[in-house]
Amino acid sequence: MQPLIDNARLFGQRPEEFAHLAKGQSPDVLFITCSDSRVVPALITGARPGELFELRTAGNIVPPYASATPTSEKATIEYAVQVLGVKHIVVCGHSHCGAVGAVVRHDDLSAVPAVRDWLAHAAHEPKCSDPGDPTVAEAVQNHVLTQLERLRSYPCVEQGLEAGELQLHAWYYEVHTGTVREHRAETDTFETL
Repeated sequence: MQPLIDNARLFGQRPEEFAHLAKGQSPDVLFITCSDSRVVPALITGARPGELFELRTAGNIVPPYASATPTSEKATIEYAVQVLGVKHIVVCGHSHCGAVGAVVRHDDLSAVPAVRDWLAHAAHEPKCSDPGDPTVAEAVQNHVLTQLERLRSYPCVEQGLEAGELQLHAWYYEVHTGTVREHRAETDTFETL
């Protein structure tokens, strides 16, 4: 913890670098990814403060849209699209994902009931020909595509897509190599950016 504290102290000693941020934010991208500590959106993209609006959930899950049920995820997506006017939404899954791996392996999650309930509520089992693959690459990539389909059911996203004001992107990040792949609809494959 001490190195983090030390950096936070030094970080605050450069106020001139951040003064412009007090005027507000206008990011072009909502970046939805996993809570996993190995996935650092600003590091992966090179984004500076104010350039990415982030939504991090266990397993980069976009829960099904249910208008009667308020959720943090739904509020974040709605705010990003309707208030901030983001032009792009990236759903970025990653290799070695514990959440997706637990779903495809049917892990016993009784010791972590909140995790079990979140995954049962929000995640459909993605197609995976080899659940023993530690990267769970195929499963994660299919899972990311499912999250994109869920996003399309959000009224604000649907409206943005129909108006041509919003684009959706499916990314897969390899934590062991740093490689980022994007889904290409024309070939239905994830290819290196």
